Amino acid sequence: QVQLQESGPGLVKPSQTLSLTCTVSGGSMTTGYYYWSWIRQSPGKGLEWVGYINTSGTTGYSPGLKDRTSISRDTFQNHLTLQLRAVTPEDTDVYYCDRVVGGAGLTGMDYWGKGTQVTVSS
Repeated sequence: QVQLQESGPGLVKPSQTLSLTCTVSGGSMTTGYYYWSWIRQSPGKGLEWVGYINTSGTTGYSPGLKDRTSISRDTFQNHLTLQLRAVTPEDTDVYYCDRVVGGAGLTGMDYWGKGTQVTVSS
């Protein structure tokens, strides 16, 4: 069974770069037809799609975040990384990584992590 676990700093200062890691176990990031994604959610708001890196290594980002976002992967250690630059308090959210079958977006997830809280504050 595939398991995903997010990790990273719980607190980031405004204007800094947030870096999160999602460790994947029980499955390969380079086989199948999957989109390994990051999403986020804050209280009272719905899920927001951040971006993905798919099995082929192609990336895609939310139009509203693409100028600040980078997603990469380490296929040897089997993890993916999210970097979000120039963060503001608006980026305070719970961040999740997930696996989506066959495409990008907020539907079609078959595995996801428990999430990690990120707070942007000075």
